[in-house]
Amino acid sequence: MPDAGPRAFRARVTGRVQGVGFRWSAVREARRLGLRGWVRNADDGSVEVEAEGAPPALEDFLAWLRRGPAGAFVSDVEVHPVSTGGARGDFDVEF
Repeated sequence: MPDAGPRAFRARVTGRVQGVGFRWSAVREARRLGLRGWVRNADDGSVEVEAEGAPPALEDFLAWLRRGPAGAFVSDVEVHPVSTGGARGDFDVEF
């Protein structure tokens, strides 16, 4: 039986993802899914995300990241697994 424990990933979302409410929409979606982690704008115009939680919720969040909110245009999502335990508390915006 596969392990259904928490997992984590870090992602870089590129496209038109800054100035369109991407971060705050990501916070709402991640909290709805019960995830922990953070989202922040990167200097290169992309958005960086680290999320930790149950694998089904992470898959749903990743699908959302590939679409983004209305007004965004996601051209790519680069995903890398990371160690669990790094996320503290809720999912929030980092500045």
